[in-house]
Amino acid sequence: MLTVLYEDNHCLAVVKPARLLTMGDETGDTTLVDLARDYLREKYSKPGNVFVGVVHRLDRPVSGVVLFARTSKGAARLSEQFRLGTVEKKYQTLVTGKLEGEQVEWRDWLFKNEQTNTVQCVAEGTPNARESLLRCRRLRQIGSRVLLEVTPITGRSHQIRAQLAARGLPIVGDGKYGSRVPFHEGCIALHATSLAFQHPTRDERMEVNSPLPANWF
Repeated sequence: MLTVLYEDNHCLAVVKPARLLTMGDETGDTTLVDLARDYLREKYSKPGNVFVGVVHRLDRPVSGVVLFARTSKGAARLSEQFRLGTVEKKYQTLVTGKLEGEQVEWRDWLFKNEQTNTVQCVAEGTPNARESLLRCRRLRQIGSRVLLEVTPITGRSHQIRAQLAARGLPIVGDGKYGSRVPFHEGCIALHATSLAFQHPTRDERMEVNSPLPANWF
Protein backbone atom coordinates (compact mmCIF):
# COMPACT_ATOMS: atom_id res chain seq x y z
CA MET A 1 0.00 0.00 0.00
CA LEU A 2 1.56 3.27 -1.16
CA THR A 3 1.03 6.46 0.86
CA VAL A 4 1.02 9.40 -1.55
CA LEU A 5 1.86 12.83 -0.11
CA TYR A 6 1.80 14.89 -3.32
CA GLU A 7 1.24 14.16 -7.00
CA ASP A 8 1.06 16.11 -10.26
CA ASN A 9 2.13 15.55 -13.87
CA HIS A 10 5.84 15.79 -13.07
CA CYS A 11 6.23 14.83 -9.39
CA LEU A 12 5.22 12.02 -7.07
CA ALA A 13 6.07 12.30 -3.37
CA VAL A 14 5.43 9.24 -1.21
CA VAL A 15 6.26 7.77 2.19
CA LYS A 16 8.91 5.08 2.27
CA PRO A 17 8.39 2.65 5.13
CA ALA A 18 11.52 1.44 6.92
CA ARG A 19 12.80 -1.95 5.70
CA LEU A 20 11.71 -1.23 2.11
CA LEU A 21 14.38 -0.54 -0.52
CA THR A 22 14.05 2.70 -2.47
CA MET A 23 15.30 1.00 -5.64
CA GLY A 24 16.52 -2.46 -6.58
CA ASP A 25 19.67 -4.20 -5.43
CA GLU A 26 21.14 -7.69 -5.59
CA THR A 27 18.44 -9.08 -3.25
CA GLY A 28 15.72 -8.69 -5.84
CA ASP A 29 13.33 -7.56 -3.09
CA THR A 30 10.27 -5.41 -3.85
CA THR A 31 11.12 -1.71 -3.87
CA LEU A 32 9.42 1.65 -3.44
CA VAL A 33 9.92 2.22 -7.17
CA ASP A 34 7.96 -0.97 -7.85
CA LEU A 35 5.08 0.22 -5.65
CA ALA A 36 5.09 3.67 -7.26
CA ARG A 37 5.07 2.18 -10.75
CA ASP A 38 2.20 -0.16 -9.88
CA TYR A 39 0.25 2.74 -8.36
CA LEU A 40 0.61 4.89 -11.49
CA ARG A 41 -0.10 2.00 -13.82
CA GLU A 42 -3.36 1.20 -12.00
CA LYS A 43 -4.51 4.78 -11.40
CA TYR A 44 -4.01 5.91 -14.99
CA SER A 45 -4.68 2.53 -16.68
CA LYS A 46 -1.26 2.55 -18.31
CA PRO A 47 -0.18 -0.74 -19.86
CA GLY A 48 3.47 -1.76 -19.92
CA ASN A 49 6.31 0.14 -18.32
CA VAL A 50 5.64 3.38 -16.44
CA PHE A 51 8.33 6.05 -15.99
CA VAL A 52 9.41 6.61 -12.38
CA GLY A 53 12.54 8.73 -12.09
CA VAL A 54 14.66 8.23 -8.98
CA VAL A 55 16.22 11.58 -7.98
CA HIS A 56 17.34 10.65 -4.44
CA ARG A 57 16.96 7.75 -2.03
CA LEU A 58 16.76 6.77 1.62
CA ASP A 59 18.70 3.94 3.26
CA ARG A 60 16.72 0.73 3.70
CA PRO A 61 16.23 1.05 7.51
CA VAL A 62 15.15 4.73 7.21
CA SER A 63 11.57 5.93 6.64
CA GLY A 64 10.03 9.14 5.33
CA VAL A 65 9.51 11.36 2.29
CA VAL A 66 10.84 10.20 -1.06
CA LEU A 67 10.36 12.29 -4.19
CA PHE A 68 10.09 10.67 -7.62
CA ALA A 69 9.84 12.29 -11.03
CA ARG A 70 7.07 11.27 -13.43
CA THR A 71 8.75 12.69 -16.55
CA SER A 72 12.30 12.76 -17.90
CA LYS A 73 12.24 16.58 -17.82
CA GLY A 74 11.19 16.49 -14.16
CA ALA A 75 13.87 13.91 -13.37
CA ALA A 76 16.65 15.99 -14.92
CA ARG A 77 15.64 19.21 -13.18
CA LEU A 78 15.03 17.63 -9.76
CA SER A 79 18.28 15.64 -9.94
CA GLU A 80 20.14 18.87 -10.63
CA GLN A 81 18.62 20.46 -7.51
CA PHE A 82 19.77 17.55 -5.36
CA ARG A 83 23.23 17.71 -6.97
CA LEU A 84 23.53 21.45 -6.28
CA GLY A 85 22.22 21.09 -2.71
CA THR A 86 19.24 23.42 -3.15
CA VAL A 87 16.74 20.86 -1.84
CA GLU A 88 16.16 21.36 1.88
CA LYS A 89 15.86 18.05 3.73
CA LYS A 90 14.76 17.71 7.33
CA TYR A 91 14.76 14.57 9.46
CA GLN A 92 13.75 13.64 12.96
CA THR A 93 15.66 11.04 14.90
CA LEU A 94 15.77 9.40 18.32
CA VAL A 95 19.26 9.14 19.76
CA THR A 96 20.89 8.18 23.03
CA GLY A 97 23.50 10.41 24.64
CA LYS A 98 23.65 14.12 25.31
CA LEU A 99 23.58 16.90 22.72
CA GLU A 100 25.87 19.74 23.78
CA GLY A 101 23.63 22.78 23.26
CA GLU A 102 20.09 23.24 22.01
CA GLN A 103 21.21 23.78 18.42
CA VAL A 104 24.55 22.90 16.84
CA GLU A 105 26.24 22.72 13.44
CA TRP A 106 28.98 20.22 12.70
CA ARG A 107 31.57 20.14 9.92
CA ASP A 108 33.30 16.81 9.35
CA TRP A 109 35.15 14.92 6.66
CA LEU A 110 33.59 11.57 5.87
CA PHE A 111 35.25 8.55 4.29
CA LYS A 112 33.19 5.65 2.95
CA ASN A 113 34.49 2.10 3.20
CA GLU A 114 32.93 0.46 0.16
CA GLN A 115 33.66 -3.06 1.41
CA THR A 116 31.81 -2.66 4.72
CA ASN A 117 29.35 -0.02 3.44
CA THR A 118 30.09 2.16 6.46
CA VAL A 119 31.18 5.78 6.78
CA GLN A 120 33.47 7.34 9.36
CA CYS A 121 34.68 10.80 10.31
CA VAL A 122 38.35 11.25 9.39
CA ALA A 123 40.95 14.01 9.38
CA GLU A 124 40.62 16.80 6.84
CA GLY A 125 42.79 16.02 3.86
CA THR A 126 42.26 12.26 4.02
CA PRO A 127 42.20 10.94 0.42
CA ASN A 128 38.66 10.44 -0.93
CA ALA A 129 37.06 12.00 2.17
CA ARG A 130 34.24 14.48 1.56
CA GLU A 131 33.27 17.55 3.57
CA SER A 132 29.95 17.14 5.39
CA LEU A 133 27.84 19.75 7.18
CA LEU A 134 24.99 18.90 9.54
CA ARG A 135 22.67 20.97 11.74
CA CYS A 136 20.95 19.48 14.81
CA ARG A 137 18.25 20.92 17.03
CA ARG A 138 16.98 19.36 20.24
CA LEU A 139 13.19 18.91 20.22
CA ARG A 140 12.52 17.04 23.47
CA GLN A 141 13.74 14.46 25.95
CA ILE A 142 11.85 11.15 25.98
CA GLY A 143 13.14 9.11 28.90
CA SER A 144 16.73 8.17 28.14
CA ARG A 145 16.34 9.19 24.52
CA VAL A 146 16.47 12.58 22.79
CA LEU A 147 14.34 13.57 19.80
CA LEU A 148 16.34 15.72 17.38
CA GLU A 149 15.55 17.61 14.21
CA VAL A 150 18.44 17.12 11.79
CA THR A 151 19.17 19.12 8.64
CA PRO A 152 21.95 17.85 6.37
CA ILE A 153 23.49 20.74 4.44
CA THR A 154 25.43 18.30 2.28
CA GLY A 155 24.07 15.02 0.99
CA ARG A 156 26.65 12.35 1.82
CA SER A 157 26.03 8.63 2.16
CA HIS A 158 25.17 7.70 5.78
CA GLN A 159 26.01 11.29 6.76
CA ILE A 160 23.48 11.69 9.58
CA ARG A 161 24.21 8.25 11.01
CA ALA A 162 27.99 8.72 10.99
CA GLN A 163 28.14 12.30 12.25
CA LEU A 164 25.78 11.61 15.15
CA ALA A 165 27.61 8.41 16.10
CA ALA A 166 30.96 10.21 16.06
CA ARG A 167 29.67 12.45 18.88
CA GLY A 168 28.34 9.67 21.06
CA LEU A 169 24.76 10.12 19.80
CA PRO A 170 23.98 6.89 17.94
CA ILE A 171 20.53 6.59 16.40
CA VAL A 172 18.31 4.16 18.29
CA GLY A 173 18.43 0.77 16.59
CA ASP A 174 21.45 1.62 14.42
CA GLY A 175 23.79 -1.20 15.44
CA LYS A 176 25.99 -0.53 12.41
CA TYR A 177 26.94 2.80 14.01
CA GLY A 178 27.20 1.76 17.62
CA SER A 179 23.68 1.76 19.04
CA ARG A 180 22.99 -0.87 21.69
CA VAL A 181 19.35 0.14 22.08
CA PRO A 182 16.85 -2.09 20.24
CA PHE A 183 14.25 -0.66 17.87
CA HIS A 184 11.81 -2.31 15.47
CA GLU A 185 13.53 -5.09 13.54
CA GLY A 186 15.19 -3.85 10.38
CA CYS A 187 14.53 -0.19 11.27
CA ILE A 188 16.44 2.69 12.78
CA ALA A 189 14.81 5.72 14.41
CA LEU A 190 15.48 8.10 11.52
CA HIS A 191 12.60 9.59 9.53
CA ALA A 192 12.70 12.07 6.64
CA THR A 193 10.01 14.52 7.73
CA SER A 194 10.15 17.08 4.92
CA LEU A 195 11.55 17.99 1.52
CA ALA A 196 11.47 21.51 0.10
CA PHE A 197 12.31 21.93 -3.60
CA GLN A 198 11.64 24.06 -6.65
CA HIS A 199 8.89 22.61 -8.82
CA PRO A 200 10.53 21.37 -12.03
CA THR A 201 8.15 23.18 -14.41
CA ARG A 202 6.57 25.96 -12.32
CA ASP A 203 8.02 28.98 -10.55
CA GLU A 204 6.94 27.59 -7.20
CA ARG A 205 8.77 26.41 -4.09
CA MET A 206 7.21 23.18 -2.85
CA GLU A 207 7.33 21.53 0.57
CA VAL A 208 6.16 17.99 1.27
CA ASN A 209 5.85 16.68 4.84
CA SER A 210 5.50 13.27 6.46
CA PRO A 211 4.66 12.84 10.17
CA LEU A 212 6.63 10.47 12.37
CA PRO A 213 5.50 6.85 12.36
CA ALA A 214 3.01 6.11 15.15
CA ASN A 215 5.07 3.16 16.41
CA TRP A 216 8.03 5.33 17.45
CA PHE A 217 6.60 6.18 20.88
